[in-house]
Amino acid sequence: MTGKQGRQWRSICKGLILGTLLTSCMILLYCLSTPQIQFSPPEVPVPYSCAHRPAQGHSQSSINSSHPSKGQTCTPKVDIMFMKTHKTASSTFLNILFRFGEKHRLKFAFPDSRNDFFYPASFQRSQVKDYRPGMCFNVICNHMRFNAPEVAKLLPTDTSYITILRDPAELFESSFHYFGRLVPFTWKIPGDDKMTEFLREPHLYFDPDGFNSFYLKNLLFFDFGWDNTLALDDPRVDEGIKFITERFQLVMLVEYFEESLILLKHALCWKMNDLLFFKLNARKGSTVSKLTPELRARAIEWNAIDWKLYKHFNQTFWMKVDAYGRQRMAEDVAELRRKNKEMASICIEGGHAVDASSIQEVDMQPWQPIGEKSIMGYNMKKNMDEAHQKLCRKMLMPEIQYLTELGVNLWITKLWGHIRDIINW
Repeated sequence: MTGKQGRQWRSICKGLILGTLLTSCMILLYCLSTPQIQFSPPEVPVPYSCAHRPAQGHSQSSINSSHPSKGQTCTPKVDIMFMKTHKTASSTFLNILFRFGEKHRLKFAFPDSRNDFFYPASFQRSQVKDYRPGMCFNVICNHMRFNAPEVAKLLPTDTSYITILRDPAELFESSFHYFGRLVPFTWKIPGDDKMTEFLREPHLYFDPDGFNSFYLKNLLFFDFGWDNTLALDDPRVDEGIKFITERFQLVMLVEYFEESLILLKHALCWKMNDLLFFKLNARKGSTVSKLTPELRARAIEWNAIDWKLYKHFNQTFWMKVDAYGRQRMAEDVAELRRKNKEMASICIEGGHAVDASSIQEVDMQPWQPIGEKSIMGYNMKKNMDEAHQKLCRKMLMPEIQYLTELGVNLWITKLWGHIRDIINW
């Protein structure tokens, strides 16, 4: 056996050993984190609203008025269900929600031991940390597979349902990059550009019953609790879209994130300062695959249900923008951008995100996909006043660290993180 052949065999053996170890760890964690016993808690109605006290009203004009008038008062809405979809800037929005919740002393319905509600299992109230029937929660916002009846039994009847969507082709590219190594059927895809090869002939590789396969087909539709492998002309597709339309008061779009926040501000009677954000969990540009027109078309065809869902809510989104007023929207977006830019100059060292290797504080390191450190983060400026230091740290804090600070026990998530760090990829 030549030296080259020996190295190839060692590489193959190493891959098999690491793959076996990874699979074993994943199965172990899945068994530890999946509820073994499902039970139905007794039906105890929650109050109409869980607000601890009436929030102070402030001026806001009406979205439904053809002649918006300043000076009308409204009360901020604090009972919120945010359906956190995957790879849709939802971690950035979660940071906004966390800060709003702390400001108003709201009660979050958090998962226990991990940062999601036993996803991809369907959501159950029993998955909520310290849940007891009749408890009052204001906000639920961690990853789940949506189960409307169970969510409705947990939250007040006046709850505002919010979610966010992303162009399915771009979402697929991001999901393939982030979750691909966790989907075993991708391991047999030849070549370095696995995504392109997969899209060339997806039915050759895709296993609908395979472990984690849902990450790579109609992931949005799956997150909302529906079958992601339905044929596009199956009547359940339209049924699902109709159900989401009726349940969610606002469906935001990643591509128009700032406009989405302005619509949210108006729908929930929030203030502009409640919307301030820095983009979290962003990938560095060198790891983003640029979709050619052909690949984009293939990705849309493969995720046809998500594309139909996205097109529907893209249309309703712009209807809301028109009702709000295009000029008014442009002015409010400009104000939000100005405020965010001002906060960036106060908070962020260098004014921009940096590679994971350049992040100085361990506590500011974002969660990374297996095999690489492609998610960027921030360094916070030093020597700022105490008030800004507290706000800046909150705005820059990655999701896992913020959840821990809010009192969530993430032992399973952290154990998985340690395993990922130990394995030399």
